[in-house]
Amino acid sequence: MDLIKNGKLLRDLRASKSMTQKQVADILGVQPKTVSKWETGKGFPDVSVISNLADIFGVSEKILLGGSLVKNRPEPGNLKRIRFYVCPCCGSTLYGTGESKVICCGKFLEPLKPQKSYKEHLSAVSHIENDFYIEFTCEMTKEHYIGFVAYVRMDRVLFIRLYPEQEPAVRFPAMYGGTLYYYCTKHGLFECKINELK
Repeated sequence: MDLIKNGKLLRDLRASKSMTQKQVADILGVQPKTVSKWETGKGFPDVSVISNLADIFGVSEKILLGGSLVKNRPEPGNLKRIRFYVCPCCGSTLYGTGESKVICCGKFLEPLKPQKSYKEHLSAVSHIENDFYIEFTCEMTKEHYIGFVAYVRMDRVLFIRLYPEQEPAVRFPAMYGGTLYYYCTKHGLFECKINELK
């Protein structure tokens, strides 16, 4: 472990939160000189303190121990690289476009891998007024249901969350050129191009 590198990271993280050494020390229940010692590389926080420091600075414990933040390449704003995550414990759904480490319920989540076949569960697509009305064949029980449907274009994500015992249908503005994603709690994530649904 490089104490100088770790100390610099602690100093930079504290500065990014506009906190003084005394403020950090007060939260942790240590002396300000102890925080100064960590930041100058003359010591390192005890294992029991690392978790609290990670919470204060909004980073993972692994980052603190590693001594550096990993920065993604600049995101050009293109949603073609969207990734969806679903927590197997609580069912929370998240999405993002960059290389991310997503943690929920204490576990790292892997991005869902979309299946190209869209015939599973997709029953009918109607054009109503200026909208797509999309119906699914799914039990919609607590054990097996469509959890979410998302319509993704270059500049937007329209996201609809579904729940057990709800009608298995959604309505989106009819904008062509995007991709439809839907997640079945039993069979995973599916994707298809909107122009295939016309």
